[in-house]
Amino acid sequence: MTKVKIVVILIVSLLSLIVFIQNRQVVDTKLLFATITMPLVLLLILTFVMGSILGLFIASYVLRKPRSPGEKQQ
Repeated sequence: MTKVKIVVILIVSLLSLIVFIQNRQVVDTKLLFATITMPLVLLLILTFVMGSILGLFIASYVLRKPRSPGEKQQ
C-alpha cells in the first residue's frame, strides 16, 4: 500500500509540474480589494500548496481518534 501511495504522489507531482511549466504568462489577480500582477505559474503553485495544506489539516481533524469520555481536555 505504501508503494502505491508513493507512485500516486509522484504521478500527481509530475502532472502538476507539467501544468506549472506550461503556464508562465503574467496575469492580474484580484484579491479582495487589491489587484496583484504575478506569473500564472506562481499563482498555481500557491493555490496548490494552500490546497494541500488545507487538505492535510482537514484530514488530520477527521481522522484523529475520538477522546474517551473520562479524558480531560487540555
